[in-house]
Amino acid sequence: MRVPNSSRRSFMKLLAAAPLLSQVAARELYAQAATAIGKPPQQNVYTRLGVKTVINCRGTWTYLSGSLEFPEVRQAQVEAAHHFVNLFELQRAAGRRLAELTGAESGIVTSGAAGAMSAATAACIAGSDDKSIWQLPDTSGLKHEVIMVGGRSAFDSAIRLVGAKLVLVYSPEELASAINENTAMIYTTDLGEKLERELAVAKEAKIPLLLDDAAGIPPADNARLYAQMGIDLYCFSGGKGLCGPQCSGLLLGRKDLIESALMNCNPREGAVCRPMKVGKEEIIGCLTALETWLKLDEKKLYAEWNARVNRIRKLVETVSEVKTDIYVPQDGNRYPTLRVSWDTQAWGFSVSDCVEQLRAGNPVIEVLGADNPSLVKAVREGNPNRKERKEPDRIELVSMTLKPGEEWIVGQRLRAVLRAAQKKSAA
Repeated sequence: MRVPNSSRRSFMKLLAAAPLLSQVAARELYAQAATAIGKPPQQNVYTRLGVKTVINCRGTWTYLSGSLEFPEVRQAQVEAAHHFVNLFELQRAAGRRLAELTGAESGIVTSGAAGAMSAATAACIAGSDDKSIWQLPDTSGLKHEVIMVGGRSAFDSAIRLVGAKLVLVYSPEELASAINENTAMIYTTDLGEKLERELAVAKEAKIPLLLDDAAGIPPADNARLYAQMGIDLYCFSGGKGLCGPQCSGLLLGRKDLIESALMNCNPREGAVCRPMKVGKEEIIGCLTALETWLKLDEKKLYAEWNARVNRIRKLVETVSEVKTDIYVPQDGNRYPTLRVSWDTQAWGFSVSDCVEQLRAGNPVIEVLGADNPSLVKAVREGNPNRKERKEPDRIELVSMTLKPGEEWIVGQRLRAVLRAAQKKSAA
């Protein structure tokens, strides 16, 4: 009697996952024993406030508190907290160190990538002239238009806050014709060939270009690449892949524009970006994060991340009719990512159903589905004429934000959720 191919495949997947399943069983037994002898659950500063901590498989989303800081970053911030310092002097010293690390002319630490967007825009509109700085966000008599390549984004309020008027274009080809005597800056998130074409147009017109690559680290070499390309201004988030303080970012580029950005920012009283404060701890922490990244063995780190999602994959694949694959996105958040899919219609179990069940459990598990709990619902990004996106037919699990050992909990829970859904559909 021949065994059907589907059954054979399921058996082989179960066999491959057997060592993992035995470890899961051992962990469950330990947890039950700890409960039986009255071992108290671990408390922390969050649980004491009644706030649940999260197993984060969604990635470095700000509403989920970004990423976890490198130990070196935490240590550097504690050291920084012991002393008073002149913030102007500190930012300029950090700028010199950032120049050494990246090849850019200078840099400052900002309140996230969005803070960098505001500081860059203010620098390009008001420069370092105190009269113009005090005038913002009133841009009367100043160059005040910012060309947004690719259309609007959920983050363009960071540009509009300082008084800029957005001019929307949807391709590099439209960029040159949109430039006029009021153009103060060009903003883009494009990479690769598109970025090169846009940069050439900006250089020809002598208009500063700001590249927003908030999730551009890793790879850490991007910090050097954009300096080598001669990009006027570029920024990264400090609290995403950089693994620095959550409320920090980096603005790098031309020395004159960086100095103007500093003149429009905290701690200057009367500057439009004064509310976007970063303290001495964030400045030292973010600088330390970049220094740490540039010393890391990225291949080794990626291998560890890949191993975590691969363990989840092997556990989940024991549920028949579930498909998985691991890939690395190329447009930001460039970490090994596990895609998990099933026949949502046949099972009567949607991606949103799965996301909600994982979120409602204990511990809370966040994965990437169709929803964005932090988005203002009225936001419409990019080209207004584009078609609405359909709900994805899969969930994604991002490796970088998983702590070591959490993959066992995630794999076990996701396997149980999918098995229950499949059994219910077959009943």
